[in-house]
Amino acid sequence: MEKQPLPADDDRTEATEVDGLTGESSPQETSEPDARAGWNSKIEYFLAQVGFSVGLGNVWRFPYLCHQNGGGAFLLLYILLMLIVGIPLFFLELAAGQAIRQGSIGVWKYISPRLSGIGYSSCVVCFFVALYYNVILAWSLFYLGNSFQHPLPWEKCPEQGNVTVSPVKECIKSSPTSYFWYRKALDITDSIDETGSFNTYIVCCLLAAWTIVCLGMFKGIKTSVKVMYFSSIFPYVVLFCFLIRGLLLDGAFEGIGFMFYPKLEIWANVQVWRQAATQVFFALGLGFGSIIAYSSYNPRNNNCHRDAFTVSFINFLTSVLATLVVFAVLGFRAKNKVMECVASNLNDLSKHFHDGFVPNNVMPPFNYSDPKSVALKDYSNWFEQYASMVPGNLTDCDLEKEMQKGVEGTGLAFIAFTEAMTLLPGSPFWSALFFLMLLNLGLSTMFGTMEGILAPLSERFKCLARNKTKLTIASCIIGFLLGLLFTQRCGNYFMMMFDDYSATLPLIIVVVFETFSVSWLYGADRFLNDIEGMLGWRPSVVYKYLWKYICLFAMLGLLGATTIRMFLSRPTYMSWNQEKASEENLEYPDWALAVLALLIIFATLPMPVGFIHAFLQKRNTQSRDAENGHYRMVNTEETAMTDLSALEHRNGDAAPVS
Repeated sequence: MEKQPLPADDDRTEATEVDGLTGESSPQETSEPDARAGWNSKIEYFLAQVGFSVGLGNVWRFPYLCHQNGGGAFLLLYILLMLIVGIPLFFLELAAGQAIRQGSIGVWKYISPRLSGIGYSSCVVCFFVALYYNVILAWSLFYLGNSFQHPLPWEKCPEQGNVTVSPVKECIKSSPTSYFWYRKALDITDSIDETGSFNTYIVCCLLAAWTIVCLGMFKGIKTSVKVMYFSSIFPYVVLFCFLIRGLLLDGAFEGIGFMFYPKLEIWANVQVWRQAATQVFFALGLGFGSIIAYSSYNPRNNNCHRDAFTVSFINFLTSVLATLVVFAVLGFRAKNKVMECVASNLNDLSKHFHDGFVPNNVMPPFNYSDPKSVALKDYSNWFEQYASMVPGNLTDCDLEKEMQKGVEGTGLAFIAFTEAMTLLPGSPFWSALFFLMLLNLGLSTMFGTMEGILAPLSERFKCLARNKTKLTIASCIIGFLLGLLFTQRCGNYFMMMFDDYSATLPLIIVVVFETFSVSWLYGADRFLNDIEGMLGWRPSVVYKYLWKYICLFAMLGLLGATTIRMFLSRPTYMSWNQEKASEENLEYPDWALAVLALLIIFATLPMPVGFIHAFLQKRNTQSRDAENGHYRMVNTEETAMTDLSALEHRNGDAAPVS
């Protein structure tokens, strides 16, 4: 198939907007690029979609959820929800973008002008996510820069002569990796109420991160896709390297065993269903508009149905691969810590025995004078029987309890995993490799997120379409300036607020409206007709019922569960107490709750505003026509989505198909 070049920044044409409810056509000037032909190759499209959907959540969120919620049982639940909810909705967005060949704003406005607010809400959420997501890239850059030294700076506590007394105590009470993360990287305050100054190193890293994103998006997907050849493939190379190395470590198989041990009773827990559905939702990137934007560059006869399954299963298999890596390495880390615990306990036991406090019949049968030769299972069996007869505070040195510490989000990437890497020979190499992987995972997702902002806006507004390069640069500058909020000493608390609340609820609402609009307002049968016109074959009627009932009610249930959970208990965040050198849960103050509420309102407000604006505009137009004595012909026939592409063909805008 021969394709024209990718859309140029200054190209545009006029398209016709069709109200999917009334069938009424009204000419609307848009900035649809006249060379919107498609990707240069299928592999570029796959790299873009996979790069966007596979992100940091696959590495540090999915393994945690899987371990906490029943291991293998959670995997089965995840696959079930992915098949009946995730893939159908993913297919819906792919097909809508490919049929209408516009970004999120244009797609929903094309179906009906009253729905244009859905696209604007997607853009707002994308902007919120981009603000804090790039801060994670800044942290990765900071750690990457600190990885090129031996020993690693988070391997040992700093000497007392180099720092004040308080930080040394903080390090000893916690761990070198926790100290480096909270005190060196973040220099964090005790609560969100204490602002503190800007962190110069993180500010510089944030500037570097936005510069990389800006250069990658400089000429739209024409430049970003070139970066994706590396940023989308390199993480898989690193994951396989870590997997091979991890499986050779002592404790790796114990870690993987804990990971996949099935606990079927979790299926009765509603919260587990909510977490699984939320993970499916965010893993595929539904509602951001990026899926629609990327698929809009496909040729009309591209098999988007096959793409939906392919990308979804690549995403799932990546999560499983990352889970194997994470728990192999964390199993090694946990085994080391547990064996240190065993050695400490046996030393105490030996002292008590020599002092005459422990009778001979209580002493273990194994060689307790050489802790390294003691098997963990032998110690555990002895502890269960005789620990109560031994004075002092002997601990059980439980491997599973150790596995549960710090295995989610930043706790995994910047504390637990970094600590495990200090135990590996050649730790600087593995550290640099790991944080370079995080950087590339984040970059691919950032490119998709920015495309979800830039593509719809440049298509909707002619002035932006003519100056798309300037729009990209301006967006990155604004993103950097607003992102400075997260580089304060309390910035991590704001990052958690944005991560937990700025996207979750608004995106669920966006997808609810998307599903309702296509399946009920536009019509599921009509949508399947459009897909048949594109692909040359009709997808199964099962999709009609999935979209109209299963997906819609599942998303409404997720929306209800998320909303109820927010109102049942006051939102909290995890803070770091410097004096105690430990994490503690704090409630958000009233002003933070107000900010939190405003984030949700700003993200969802475009939907009702767009509806009201379109309603008033239509009424004013009808009123003026009546006053002037003009009567407009209204086309009562339904117009299919594919009509926009037909218009492009007539205007010479579409790529020739050979």
